[in-house]
Amino acid sequence: MDISAFIFLSSGLFFGWALGANNLANVFGTAVGTRMIRFTTAAAIGAVFVVLGAVISGSGTSETVGKLGSIDAPAGAFMAALAAAVAVFMMTRAGLPVSTTAAIVGAVVGWNLFSETWPDLDSLRSILIGLVVGPVLAAGFAMVLFVATRAALAAAKVHMVRLDMYTRLGLIVAGALGAYSLGASNVANVVGVFIETSPFTPFTIDGFLTITPAQQLAVLGGLSIAIGACTYSGKVMHTVGAGLFTLSPVAAWVVVMAHSIVLILFASRNLEAVLAGLGLPTIPLVPISSTEAIIGAVIGVALVKEAHNIRWYVLARITVGWVMTPVIAAVICFVGLFFLQNVFNQEVYLPAVGDAVETHQPG
Repeated sequence: MDISAFIFLSSGLFFGWALGANNLANVFGTAVGTRMIRFTTAAAIGAVFVVLGAVISGSGTSETVGKLGSIDAPAGAFMAALAAAVAVFMMTRAGLPVSTTAAIVGAVVGWNLFSETWPDLDSLRSILIGLVVGPVLAAGFAMVLFVATRAALAAAKVHMVRLDMYTRLGLIVAGALGAYSLGASNVANVVGVFIETSPFTPFTIDGFLTITPAQQLAVLGGLSIAIGACTYSGKVMHTVGAGLFTLSPVAAWVVVMAHSIVLILFASRNLEAVLAGLGLPTIPLVPISSTEAIIGAVIGVALVKEAHNIRWYVLARITVGWVMTPVIAAVICFVGLFFLQNVFNQEVYLPAVGDAVETHQPG
């Protein structure tokens, strides 16, 4: 891979870092906020499992994001990822958990506006449905899980010390599952825009295992997410863990499990194949907003437990961040593409065939 290809991929690595810094809070924020797990432990577990999720299960959602805008020039992909990264970083600095899915969608739409093309409407529709359905499903799963878990604990009459041990272990397992689901679902946000212009080529290991360009991108994306998780996720983790609603350790476990179930449902190729084999409607392979899923799960628990204790002003701040993030990303992408094309003479999109032919006709 030559130096120019690395430069173009660097914005994706920055976006992965920003995603990890913002979204690890969705996985371990409740556990850290309830002081059941140390931040360093959460960051280490999250880093390992987010890479595993990205490499093993991240290809399906990446292809969906790749088709969304079909960005056909490396410089265009660079700016789309950079715009999304800057938007997410701005919200991370403010301590707000935001949807990285919405950020990359906004950036891709900014590229479409600049290149005067249409996004793939089927992919856009699927992603938007996921953004709406994700938090609702997470709230529903959290409500059912919380009621069932509370009833099971009451029936089991577990001693307080043993319950504390079980809860810590459960939070670690749930966090590992959550980090895996984050990598599987959200690595698409990091590398999806580079699918069309990937500088990698397939290679085979020992003659039987072929590593595709998408999987190679997923490795880089997963590593960048892991680095962001380890270095800069503490502030957002506090907002999710204690700012919106005070959770008990058991409720924190429920929230992470509900979030993880939703992300895995929308990232699993195996589940899609099973449903298709049974002749049932399949679940689209789209990146679900980890932030929206975790907030939906927190609200689900709060509705069952003590809805009046929800800190609505914190939820309002988070909602404003959700709305502003794709708008900011789209504007940054559009302006950045203008500078890349007109100041740095970079080709940010390939001209249509008709335009290319017309350009070469004699005047």
